[in-house]
Amino acid sequence: MDGTTTPATRLLYFDDMSALQSSATVLAFQDDGTRQAVILDATIFHPQGGGQPADTGFIVLTGDEADEEVRFLVEDVRSKDGVVYHYGKFEEIQDQSKSHFREGKQVKLHVNEERRNLNSRLHSAGHLLDICIRNVSSHLEPGKGYHFPDGPFVEYKGTITHDQLETKKLELEKEANTLISMGAKVSACILPYEVAAEWCGGALPSYISRDSTPRILKFGDHDGCPCGGTHVADISHIGSLKVTQIRTKKGVTKVSYSISP
Repeated sequence: MDGTTTPATRLLYFDDMSALQSSATVLAFQDDGTRQAVILDATIFHPQGGGQPADTGFIVLTGDEADEEVRFLVEDVRSKDGVVYHYGKFEEIQDQSKSHFREGKQVKLHVNEERRNLNSRLHSAGHLLDICIRNVSSHLEPGKGYHFPDGPFVEYKGTITHDQLETKKLELEKEANTLISMGAKVSACILPYEVAAEWCGGALPSYISRDSTPRILKFGDHDGCPCGGTHVADISHIGSLKVTQIRTKKGVTKVSYSISP
């Protein structure tokens, strides 16, 4: 079974972003001599994308499928044409390891909790800054975000004058930590286009197709935004946020940030 015929993978973290374990059925196992990949009917693993790193963890067979536990270590996760590929290697090399992960086998998925929690907090912090930007510099339009641990940032179309950079930096940081201290429920729902537009203040970005049902992320009563990532359950779970730098160049403002350990 190849990527052109494999059904799209059901993304279980869309339904429950806090879940770290799930069950699934193997659809295929691929080995091109350099990389091995497990393809499942459904996954709790978040693939790299949308500015968020991939989850890691492991996949094991369930039931009496093998005399000894066969564990596949998930080191990277990617999505292509709706199909999620879990890349990695077997914990112990066994002659029959590959055969155990054949089509139809039932498996249990385990996501690395520490990595998922950090990724979710960083991603939520980036979206929180979008809300703060609207409050202190409403003329800036959200652009791309990079929510990796090694230097996370969010970018905006528009500029801040040089003499205002330090002031805005302090205002953003204060606004973010005020919202964090207040807390608010974080939710995500797949909605019809028109409803999604209402959740997002009346309009959706142009890259969202009108015949789609986008997943909308919402922080409390603030306007929502399209997002396919994982997030904290409450804004307060982000922890303290620090705006480390604001730079404006070629019509784009880049806000770099960090969060407490």
